Amino acid sequence: MKNLSNALKERFGEKVYRLSLSSGCSCPNRDGTLGYGGCTFCSEGGSGEFAADPAPIEVQIEEAKKRIRSKTDAKKFIAYFQAYTNTYGDLERLRKLYRETVLRDDSAAISLGTRPDCLSEGVMGMLCELREIKPVWIELGLQTIHEKTAERIRRGYRLPVFEEAYEALKRAGIEVIIHVILNLPGETREDMLDTMRYLSALQPHPDGVKLQMLQILKGTAMAEEYAREPFPLMDLEAYADLIAECVSILPEDTVLHRMTGDGPRKSLIAPLWCLNKKHVLNTLNRRLQNQNPESGSGNPGC
Repeated sequence: MKNLSNALKERFGEKVYRLSLSSGCSCPNRDGTLGYGGCTFCSEGGSGEFAADPAPIEVQIEEAKKRIRSKTDAKKFIAYFQAYTNTYGDLERLRKLYRETVLRDDSAAISLGTRPDCLSEGVMGMLCELREIKPVWIELGLQTIHEKTAERIRRGYRLPVFEEAYEALKRAGIEVIIHVILNLPGETREDMLDTMRYLSALQPHPDGVKLQMLQILKGTAMAEEYAREPFPLMDLEAYADLIAECVSILPEDTVLHRMTGDGPRKSLIAPLWCLNKKHVLNTLNRRLQNQNPESGSGNPGC
């Protein structure tokens, strides 16, 4: 698969860094429209613990750039709205927010995390307007193709809803990144690989895929479930082997955006090996390199 860092440099002609920002949106799976509390794995921060506080966008961006100056000398950024559902809410407010963001000279693209059941006709129109200015990435939280698991984690929509959204986005020329969580409770290794095979069979292929080890976080419904009846979680070596097999299945023209995730130290219950991100990434990269020595080194995702 493509290396994210290299793909960004090739596309934009220079190093590009993602800034985690907040749109101030909620989620229909939290506010009572579909349910309360969100998916069982989702924390109070809506999977956006590292996003900026919901200040005016120009303040958020400048503060986020200050935080990453020790990590990168990138001059351009991808505006990354991750937490909650970033196409859910007052459409005119969102249009103004996102337009203001993409019109900045230092903005290379905008990336919106959302649900496939929150892409109304009005939202699609807004996305097409933004796409005329800068590249638009939509990150869809699929997590799994298995309906039994989806019900257990309270995802709130069935697979055909994802398929309809994916097809609509691709027809509109919007780039789609799909998020998958590995080691969800009750899933076997073959179940997880079936999700990879499903993604590989999508036409056209996904523009990007994010893979993440399940993290049990304090304050979530899944933490309560795990406390009542702990289910097995992979160790790092087993996870590295799984990632290598996932990558071997996914399409060559799909960019691997992530192969692990950041667990907030103060709230991570398990697996604790996720806390040592540098060691995790080194282990995963080494495993991928051993699998395909001709692919070259480099971190394909964060």
